[in-house]
Amino acid sequence: MIKKEEKIVEKLSKITGVKYILTAKWDKETYTKGWRYGEGNAMLVVRPGSLIEIWEILKICLEENLIIIMQAANTGLTGGSTPNGNDYDRPVVIINTMRIKDIHIIDGGKQIVGLAGSTLYGLEQKLKPLKREPHSIIGSTSIGASIIGGVCNNSGGSLVKRGPAYTELALYAKINKEGKLELINELGIDLGSTPEEILNNLQSRKYNETHIKRSNKLASDNSYHEIVREIDSNIPARFNSDKRLLYGVSGSAGKVAVFAVRLDTYPIPKRNQVFYVGSNSPEVFFRLRLDILSKFKSLPKLGDYLHRDCYDAAKKYSKDNFIVIYKLGTNFLPTLFELKRRVDLLSKKIKFLPSKLSDKLMQFLSYFWPNHLPKRMEKFRDLYEHHWIIEMSDDGIDEARQYFKSFFEKNEGDFFECNEVEGEKALLHRFVAASAFNRYQVLNEKKLGESISMDIALPRNEKDWFENLPPEIDKLIDKKLYYGHLFCHVMHQNYTVKKGVDSKSLLKMLLESYDKRGAEYPAEHNVGHEYYAKPSLLNFYKELDPTNTFNPGVGKTSKLKDWK
Repeated sequence: MIKKEEKIVEKLSKITGVKYILTAKWDKETYTKGWRYGEGNAMLVVRPGSLIEIWEILKICLEENLIIIMQAANTGLTGGSTPNGNDYDRPVVIINTMRIKDIHIIDGGKQIVGLAGSTLYGLEQKLKPLKREPHSIIGSTSIGASIIGGVCNNSGGSLVKRGPAYTELALYAKINKEGKLELINELGIDLGSTPEEILNNLQSRKYNETHIKRSNKLASDNSYHEIVREIDSNIPARFNSDKRLLYGVSGSAGKVAVFAVRLDTYPIPKRNQVFYVGSNSPEVFFRLRLDILSKFKSLPKLGDYLHRDCYDAAKKYSKDNFIVIYKLGTNFLPTLFELKRRVDLLSKKIKFLPSKLSDKLMQFLSYFWPNHLPKRMEKFRDLYEHHWIIEMSDDGIDEARQYFKSFFEKNEGDFFECNEVEGEKALLHRFVAASAFNRYQVLNEKKLGESISMDIALPRNEKDWFENLPPEIDKLIDKKLYYGHLFCHVMHQNYTVKKGVDSKSLLKMLLESYDKRGAEYPAEHNVGHEYYAKPSLLNFYKELDPTNTFNPGVGKTSKLKDWK
């Protein structure tokens, strides 16, 4: 095995240079361990610097009968871009594409071509001067997530008018039934005939607008704004395994090697206004949702829900993240997360340092900072159990203002219009809530069992959207944190399990309760190694990758060659 590894390293070093081949355990760990979930061994990590280098690496991996895991930013929450366990039947090679960050603006900024390692943050910055924005803003954008990762994973997002990241226009490599490597050019750009010519011409941008083909193929889920308005449907508006959105690279979960995708961009609204809504009744929010989706001329830009318990957890356990973003901006976040990861790796390396050192240190420092939340938000926290942050834009602002005034004259609850600072802090508070769950678990790991983090999509007609667990399940749980995208009926439901409780049995009971409600899961995260791929998704994977060479085991599927 050692001789084989040396032989492969020698071959790959001729392509990338030895500097970009990682074989030492500590060097590899950033790439072999998931952001929140999953880790496993890899023979090596290789970091190509060009599209043609990826192609050449793929050919060697195929020759040597190696498992290939394509990886970009590795910010996913379900471990889908790392190995999981050590029970693979072939050595694993991770190809990390983050050195290839180029983004090409086409059609006056209405579309872009993102290369293998391009990020949403990079795209956001590139589009700002053009007064346009990417599919996702804040969230994935802020943590340095990759463009292609979002497309491959059918990632969702907080924006009401936009569905999962989706395109039918991409350039990718697949392995056919005969075990041969094929380059598939569905990018809609004339780049030449041979793989080498196509890849070089793309990266060097040796093409112009005349080479770009106009077709009926989609570069976004352009019908989602209609789908989310279908409030009587018993099918969720968006979920990861939706057959409607499985096409080529979209939803592929790393079962192909993606060189580039072509995506739509969106105009930035001229005006935005954040409304902060509170109530003690889930039914009130249900009626609000129905009215807004069925009667408003203008859909909300965003509508994110936060339960009071989650509000409190975010205030306490995500305070440091809030302060960093508010004071330094989201442009510092990718650096912060990378620094955090490296500190935690160091704490593992030096035995006398506590585990998860970065979390414990940042939590300690946050205690010295005064309350960071606006007074009106704090007042609503005391008054109301349920909080809804609704952002309207342009013509929708006046429409929402009049509606809320009229609605709360007759119904329980209240609202206020945020000033600029309140609006920014309300949205930011909801964003950082996602990190509170992990922080709470880390700080209380000795007295808690395992954690369960679920991402579910409820049917569009579900009236009882807020979860009420039966006593036999509820008694097993220490803390429940609920937040989500309420207009889309996507809920993030996080549970910290009491010490001694069998988390697998608890998860089974939770999944059964979701099934009874007609929910789909995952909603906007990929199946990764955490969820089972449903039959339609499994068939899609087998069609893309008949030899099971790319990312085997994703969706808890077979890790064996040829799916045996």
